[in-house]
Amino acid sequence: MTLRSFTLHDQIERNALLHGSCTAFVADGQTLSHAQYAARVASLAGGLAGAGLTVGDRVAILAHNGQAYVDLVGAAARLGAVVVPINWRLSVEEVAYVLADTTPKVLIVAPELQPLVAGADLASVRKYTTGPEAGVDWAALASLYLECAAPPPAEIGDDAGLLIVHTAAVGGRPRGAVLSHRGLLAAAAKSVHAWHLTAADVQVGVLPLFHLAGIGMTLALMVAAGATVLLPRFDPKAVVGLIDEQRGSVMGSFPPMLGAVLDAAAAAGSKLRGLRIMTGIDAPDTLARFAAECPDASFWVAYGQTETSGSVSTSRYADRPGSAGLPVGQHTVAIVDDEDRSVPPGTAGEIVVRGPMVFNGYWNCDADNAVTFRCGWHHTGDMGRFDADGYLWYVGRSPAKELIKPGGENVYPAEVERALLEHPALIEAVVFGVPDAQWGEAIKAVCVLKSGQTLAADALIEFVGQRIARYKKPKHVVFVAALPKTAAGGTDRVAVKAAHAAA
Repeated sequence: MTLRSFTLHDQIERNALLHGSCTAFVADGQTLSHAQYAARVASLAGGLAGAGLTVGDRVAILAHNGQAYVDLVGAAARLGAVVVPINWRLSVEEVAYVLADTTPKVLIVAPELQPLVAGADLASVRKYTTGPEAGVDWAALASLYLECAAPPPAEIGDDAGLLIVHTAAVGGRPRGAVLSHRGLLAAAAKSVHAWHLTAADVQVGVLPLFHLAGIGMTLALMVAAGATVLLPRFDPKAVVGLIDEQRGSVMGSFPPMLGAVLDAAAAAGSKLRGLRIMTGIDAPDTLARFAAECPDASFWVAYGQTETSGSVSTSRYADRPGSAGLPVGQHTVAIVDDEDRSVPPGTAGEIVVRGPMVFNGYWNCDADNAVTFRCGWHHTGDMGRFDADGYLWYVGRSPAKELIKPGGENVYPAEVERALLEHPALIEAVVFGVPDAQWGEAIKAVCVLKSGQTLAADALIEFVGQRIARYKKPKHVVFVAALPKTAAGGTDRVAVKAAHAAA
């Protein structure tokens, strides 16, 4: 460790020293204290070092929430390695791209997810499974937990990368955001401060750990020396049980999870009395129901993105309904015009950020980094405005970053359009988001067929779902004779969206 740095490994060791007997994780049918977790991390670090993993090397994981996941993050932090969490909802082709992009030295895959790596070149990768050993190709991850002394902590600064999380694809391919120890721990500390987290708090860990929200909340509980109960998949009945039986106090949610939990609680006669913090996004009517049925809990809204390691603004929803909260401490959030000049309150512009939570940059994307970090700011590509009291209001996406968020996932039109245009019957396609009662936002495609071609909307939707993650496929497809054009001859996306905005 370096003189003025504090890494995730330091946090794990601190918890073991000061809160060693307190629960850190409940997962896979076992309960681990902070001291036991630190010991597992050290044991796995020894095995990974023996497998050749060292400072700066990547280790990828494709698995559902479980103890192995958080063990790996802790072990990588000790070794100075970088974890690449892979979204298990991606297609075979998308998984292959992430692996080719990051060239991990070690790959860890759950048995049920091994078909997803079938398209990747793994000739030079050491492969481990979270299940039993599978022939000569897949060794058991359990074999890497060694009893011998762990290697000493790596001599890294807290600005070193800890995670590479691939974001939605602006230009048709995802980009790996490199998140540092410093940024992730700053985001965690922000949550601890805002929510008054303590060692007595318990997170109901339903958000997937490949998602920044999932790993970010888990790190927040670690910084607070609290506990996280990890669920491999979202199950509303199980969530209600954990809140009632294990006094689950903190949970993250994306549509339609909160509504499902409220339904399950009503069916079980539960008042969810252990819950005090719920955070995420949801529809106003669901939030009103939550406030009525869980009066002792608060729903927190926020604005952030993977590139900011977490939320750069936050507050209780009830404090200023419709806003994204107040900027967090030790960070500067500003609104600028097209010339990067600050605009006054009430005026919309691009949201830009400075501070320790800002990511290190996109992996192997120097040209994109130069644009993103111009003028000494991280340019989010999102539009917003401040009101007179300093609350941030999200306005929409910039034309260069027309992001769609079905169920909290990030989808860019370019990657869906690229998949659509692989169909031999299509000549043009424009994709955008439309409101959706269940998922918050849904994907709509307006398409032009080649002369003489016919195609059913359902068939096209399934075609796309076979090429990219199924959550990225359109929910609505409209066929038109032609798309409107701009004066320069390009497709007028604004006009398309205006004409077909209704779901």
